Amino acid sequence: IMVVMWCVYVCVYVWSVVHEITCAVCKRMTLKLGYWDIRDLAQPIRLLLKYTNTEFQNVFYSEGPPPDYNEDQWKAVKFSLGLTLPNLPYLIDGDVNITQSNAIMRYIARKHNLCGRTDKEVIMVDMLENEAMDLRNGFVLDFCYNPNMEAMKPDYLKLARTRLQKLSSVLGDKPWFVGDEITFPDFLLYERLEQHRLFDPSLFNDFPNLLTFLHRFEALPAIKSYMASNEFMVYPVNGYGAQWIGQK
Repeated sequence: IMVVMWCVYVCVYVWSVVHEITCAVCKRMTLKLGYWDIRDLAQPIRLLLKYTNTEFQNVFYSEGPPPDYNEDQWKAVKFSLGLTLPNLPYLIDGDVNITQSNAIMRYIARKHNLCGRTDKEVIMVDMLENEAMDLRNGFVLDFCYNPNMEAMKPDYLKLARTRLQKLSSVLGDKPWFVGDEITFPDFLLYERLEQHRLFDPSLFNDFPNLLTFLHRFEALPAIKSYMASNEFMVYPVNGYGAQWIGQK
């Protein structure tokens, strides 16, 4: 009986140690993506992580109440996470920590060969990455957060059509912006174009190829599954301090 009890004790102890180690390893292996509880800069990252079948945990931070919309929740932990350059969004992948949204995108994309395969493609990827950020900054920072947004709307829509025309010309009849294979700027541009479609669908009346691009992206199996899940964030697009935060 004593031998049996000892064997049971050893088995239980070994199981508990293995379980603890397994949980610790799983915890370390799960990527953490930290950002405000909105879409904006983190949404393309989420889309890319889902497309590449990468397990990750969203860490959301909320703004304070109006009228200040303070950042106290983020500031309380900002310098305690071990981030080299504390900022939002951030990605923690084991011993690796990254901030700046495009740096995070590139980190994930390099692992999955989504940065272009030829010198010509890599150059186009670099340009499109920055073009997407220009589109975002013009829409989000200069327009959506501007107290005079409504008065600016006619001029902004005119500017937006000019920018969409440029992207439409680059896309042409290709399936993706760089060519036949998807690259990480497609994820950036999808989100920026989709936000414009949410804001004013008529912007795309003259750009059917951009609409086709949006539909093609949404039809990707991993993306389609993600968008149909409770994990997918539809709203808000911007922070609550913006004049336009999207549609529920």
